[in-house]
Amino acid sequence: MQRRYITVDVFTDRAFGGNPLAVVLDAGGLSTAQMQSIATEFNYSETTFVLPPQDDTNDAQVRIFTVRSEIPFAGHPNVGTAFVLATLAARPRARLRFEEKAGLVPVEILTEQGGVVGAELTAPQPLKRLSHIDAEQTAACLSLSASDVKTDRHPPQIVSVGLPFLMVELASRDALKRARPDAAAFARTFPCDGSDAVYFYTRDVPAAEQPLDVQARMFHPGSSGLSEDPATGSATAAAAAFLADLDETREGELRLRIGQGVDMGRPSLLLTRVRKQGGAVASVHVGGGCVKMMEGTLWLEGEG
Repeated sequence: MQRRYITVDVFTDRAFGGNPLAVVLDAGGLSTAQMQSIATEFNYSETTFVLPPQDDTNDAQVRIFTVRSEIPFAGHPNVGTAFVLATLAARPRARLRFEEKAGLVPVEILTEQGGVVGAELTAPQPLKRLSHIDAEQTAACLSLSASDVKTDRHPPQIVSVGLPFLMVELASRDALKRARPDAAAFARTFPCDGSDAVYFYTRDVPAAEQPLDVQARMFHPGSSGLSEDPATGSATAAAAAFLADLDETREGELRLRIGQGVDMGRPSLLLTRVRKQGGAVASVHVGGGCVKMMEGTLWLEGEG
């Protein structure tokens, strides 16, 4: 049996930017092992598999795989999958709802001049603030010194809105650019609270990179050791929720324009919204543009 796939670049408005994603359509009947093998074959940070929903009131069940394992939730896979399904629909719906291991994920379709240009997800879980990690240990994971880690707003801490990340603020744009993953320090630090990745950011954004509010990077285990992700929606959503929770604003909506992937040649733009009610984070949203890149067919052994 043949399986159709489409690849897209997510959180960008141009080809070869953002974060690439493979979306395997009509994935019903594939085993977990087959899905993992397909994701490993694509060798993207994530691959999604679209299946019929278990509840007909939802639009699809979406399973998300890295090259190493299945994960309960991720950002750019939801944005990219929603974009693909909307572009295939004769009359795209304004909102899709996906069943995932982390829960239900609503995704709004973004349009311009009548065409689908991207999507915005709502995080499936409330903000969780988990373990603190020592600044020196965190800096070692990034091949930096403890003085490069900024702790006046928050210490390095694992946070999640569906997938956990170690959240770190750096003191300067220069430190962000100099960071390199250190395998030995990663091994001493992870896994912790279900996390194996570091998301680090700076508010020190030079004039040439504005109107961005934040520049960020993310290191995580890949197919052949530690690697960098050019746009991480789940981590960005967690960061936006975390920063909003620290903000003194009690009511209203906080927005951030976050850049990622710039230092690896795949510039990405992630747009976040966090609604606060009564001083608490009520909902977290992250979205951006998408560009269709490739389309093809898979042939699987034993299926013809």
